Amino acid sequence: MDGKLDTNRVFTAEGAPNIALIKYWGKRDEKLILPQNSSISLTLSRDTLHTTTSVLVSSKLDEDRFYLDGEIQDLKDKDVAERFGIVGIMRKMAGIREKVLIVSRNDFPTASGMASSASGIATLVYVLNEAFGLGLSTRKLSIVARQGSGSACRSLFGGLVEWKRGAEPDGSDSYAEQVFDEKHWPELMDNIAIVSQEKKKVPSRAGMKQTVQSNPLYASRPAAAEKRLSELTEVYGKKDFESLAELIMADSNEMHALMLSTRPSIRYLNRSSYKVMDLIEGLNLSEGKNIAAYTFDAGPNAHIITLSKHNAKVMEALEQLKASGDVFDVRQSKIGQGPSMLGKDFSLIDDAALGPKAGN
Repeated sequence: MDGKLDTNRVFTAEGAPNIALIKYWGKRDEKLILPQNSSISLTLSRDTLHTTTSVLVSSKLDEDRFYLDGEIQDLKDKDVAERFGIVGIMRKMAGIREKVLIVSRNDFPTASGMASSASGIATLVYVLNEAFGLGLSTRKLSIVARQGSGSACRSLFGGLVEWKRGAEPDGSDSYAEQVFDEKHWPELMDNIAIVSQEKKKVPSRAGMKQTVQSNPLYASRPAAAEKRLSELTEVYGKKDFESLAELIMADSNEMHALMLSTRPSIRYLNRSSYKVMDLIEGLNLSEGKNIAAYTFDAGPNAHIITLSKHNAKVMEALEQLKASGDVFDVRQSKIGQGPSMLGKDFSLIDDAALGPKAGN
């Protein structure tokens, strides 16, 4: 352990979700969360969407406790335990036995396909690195975060970020790294059109496994995604928005087509999602070029990538769907940075978090 363990201080960090432009859907190793293909994403601005997480390490705690959005989490629940396993990994790395109290909040809908797990796990890993005094590099943190939520490894960096597939069976070469920082293309932005706040019926982990195991069309996906990622990196470097938009929409459509053709079918998009797609395609057609691109993660809410000079037209178009009730909120985000620590006086931990245990 590089630092000194401070059991009297609350550590708090803030991080943001990311939106994958070339998607990760399917693992070659379920336990280590090793992807079938590399992926690439944009980290969003913490001013628009963020997770705030406070951690207290204490010898007075007889067990770990984890609160999310005001509710204590059952660490015996399979999904919670899988994500929370990173705490044990980092505790072992630090060589400590003390338990932790974690309080985390999202300022956007949790588990609705807006990358709350990516934001949450990235922020948790980042703050645990400080609380445990580990002093790990961001690359090493991304390897740990990957084991809690694959896409979380990308939220540890700002700008355009690639998660490398890797080839080693132990996952040592499957990590995230920044390709371009947030200053490379400052005119780029993301409008998040929220069409639903409901939790998705099929968790991403289950959906990926189902697709890989049952969909014969999946075999061609990894190679196609790798090729598209290489093309996207090139056009992003050149700031060629029309080509970028085409690649973004093509990859989103391909992933959701695979979900739809999985048996039984996985349907994350709803009627309002398709209306957003029609709206953006119609807008591009009327402009005679791509001025916006839609993309959807494993959920119905749309991310609309555009340039600041086109944003007024995009927002004007979205007002049509707000008027019809298909879109009830739009969050506008610039491209942002990775997590950062907040001041020593900032804490989500209060007496309520030190109260009854789960199940009591």
